[in-house]
Amino acid sequence: MRILHTMIRVGDLDRSIKFYTEVLGMKVIKESDHPEGKFTNVFVGYGTTEESAEIELTYNYGVEKYEMGGAFGHIALAVPDAYKACEEIKRRGGNVVREAGPMKHGTTVIAFVQDPDGYKIELIQRDR
Repeated sequence: MRILHTMIRVGDLDRSIKFYTEVLGMKVIKESDHPEGKFTNVFVGYGTTEESAEIELTYNYGVEKYEMGGAFGHIALAVPDAYKACEEIKRRGGNVVREAGPMKHGTTVIAFVQDPDGYKIELIQRDR
């Protein structure tokens, strides 16, 4: 078994695609529109479906905002240098909500960014 994707609901599909591709550097892997179900799915990621996990952005027609709830935590991405990643994300217009630095009670360097819908993305500094 392997993880295929994580699905998140988004309020503005174009805005979310722009964030994940232009700010985080992912690419659109697959898109599918389902008018009969009134939703569109766009899969984004860093590789191909065969080689890596993806994020499924789901837009439900006419829904612009979702309650975040208390159960979801964050999506995590490995980065070679969290400090540089934060600077690049800010340069591209992204929202860094916790600057890079050692995690509380540890030494691992982490940072957090927030996507346009409020989802948190943790950057964990490590050699891939």
